Amino acid sequence: MRRGLVHAVAWLLATGAAVTLSWWGVHTVMSGTAYDPPRALPVVADASGSAAPLASSTHRPGPSSSSGSPSGASSDAARPSGSPGPETPAAPRRTPSAPPRPGTSPPGTASAGTVKSYATAGGRAVFDLGTTSATLVSATPAAGWSVQVWKQPTWIRVEFTSGDQRVSAFCTWHDHRPSVEIATY
Repeated sequence: MRRGLVHAVAWLLATGAAVTLSWWGVHTVMSGTAYDPPRALPVVADASGSAAPLASSTHRPGPSSSSGSPSGASSDAARPSGSPGPETPAAPRRTPSAPPRPGTSPPGTASAGTVKSYATAGGRAVFDLGTTSATLVSATPAAGWSVQVWKQPTWIRVEFTSGDQRVSAFCTWHDHRPSVEIATY
């Protein structure tokens, strides 16, 4: 009985040490990184189908002149130089306002063209269609679907898959203005 108890205690100590060492290693590596989980873009569409994003998931707002503190000083000014900033940036604050007009971007965001959203059975693909090229803004699969994206210099393909069903949104612009075609397989 005593021998079994000694083995159990030794196993618990070794397992605890291994878990602690693993946690410490991962924590040390990850503490210097700032991971932003992906954020969905809210899209406002008008009757013609064109849409404009309210924010960009990749655009970070610049430093603000007013930080919301009573003194008006930036929170970075209080931080000693050389010390790291916060691990995750704060989400941009939105003030209630009228939705942006279709085909325009809200202040502070750059748009190369017209942002259009294409809803399919497999999900939603949003493209920024410029005059000579296009970019993928977001690709959000519907429940039970997965998404895969291919990008080339003259085209983008977004494919939603569920079992043997496939829905693709092809955006091409080789010798013409960017256009999007939806294909179901």
